[in-house]
Amino acid sequence: MVAQGFTVDLNKPLVFQVGHLGEAYEEWVHQPIVTKEGPRFFQSNFWEFLTLTRWWVVPVIWFPVAVWCISKSVTMGLSLPEIVPLIALGIFIWTFIEYTLHRFLFHIKTKSYWGNTAHYLLHGCHHKHPMDHLRLVFPPAATAVLCFPFWNLVKLFATPSTTPALFGGGMLGYVMYDITHYYLHHAQPTRAVTKNLKKYHLNHHFRIQDKGFGITSSLWDIVFGTLPTTKAPKREQ
Repeated sequence: MVAQGFTVDLNKPLVFQVGHLGEAYEEWVHQPIVTKEGPRFFQSNFWEFLTLTRWWVVPVIWFPVAVWCISKSVTMGLSLPEIVPLIALGIFIWTFIEYTLHRFLFHIKTKSYWGNTAHYLLHGCHHKHPMDHLRLVFPPAATAVLCFPFWNLVKLFATPSTTPALFGGGMLGYVMYDITHYYLHHAQPTRAVTKNLKKYHLNHHFRIQDKGFGITSSLWDIVFGTLPTTKAPKREQ
């Protein structure tokens, strides 16, 4: 693992090493190492613990939060026919957020020390170690921090009674996203839909990493022209 004269030692904590790669970081991080067990990130056991999350933690923590948010709109007087479209809209909006974050933030190009370090923590580690089963879903602490700006953003465009249901729908979308993401990496789908979705996502990791930014669906890749295309083989004359 040598780049620009700097060697990344995979047997030592990685987070504060990768920044030294400079411009070579982009190439290094997109050369995946396929092992279920990931590398150590930090020397500190506390900070290391915060980076490790089992997949089931996401629904256990955030599904009740989503239900509670939706129930707040019910207590404010919204009926079921009013609640259901708001939940569906929240889920739909999440799919756009999912695509946008993945394309424009998670795949931002960096070359400075702190830029590389931050990117590795945010998403680069997932591309370098795509099968790391304890770093596939978002850590709860990070999700909790992000909830505040997203809640305030929803409040700007929704009424006090519709805000909780809309946010709850978005939270349900997030839960489905993280569970789906883990499933695509570690499950063996048997149905055509999930087989194609797994192939579509792993294609993003191992073949065309600047295409295919959707996780739960390819909708926004189709809309914005980032759907990977497979060229048909040429016929022999």
